[in-house]
Amino acid sequence: MSKWPDDDVILFDGVCIFCSRWVRFVARRDTTKRFRFTPIQSDYGARLARTFGIDPDDPDTNAAVHGGEVFTKSDAALTVLSQLPGWSWVRALFAVPKPLRDAIYSLIARNRYRIFGKYDACFVPDADLRARVIE
Repeated sequence: MSKWPDDDVILFDGVCIFCSRWVRFVARRDTTKRFRFTPIQSDYGARLARTFGIDPDDPDTNAAVHGGEVFTKSDAALTVLSQLPGWSWVRALFAVPKPLRDAIYSLIARNRYRIFGKYDACFVPDADLRARVIE
């Protein structure tokens, strides 16, 4: 795994409706406001993406920085969920082989715009969530 200086940052596709809903889902359940968010379309998000081999113009994964390490695909989703209050049970899903988890993740990621839709511009969060966005 790679290192990144900021911790508990979630990189997401800001024009993807599914991805934006993921951010809202996490933010509502993150009662300690541990996680911060960065759209891949921002300067910071694009830099983070490029550093870890994600094409900012055609992202195929979200990413999460936790404990100074970057996680992608299913590892990112499970790492974030497992840190939320009441969601520690998700750690059991790490027992599912990574190739299977990532295959399911990639199938959804490849079809996310077709299934869930796409915003014309980057998702704009409400004021409370905006304070947790890094651009």
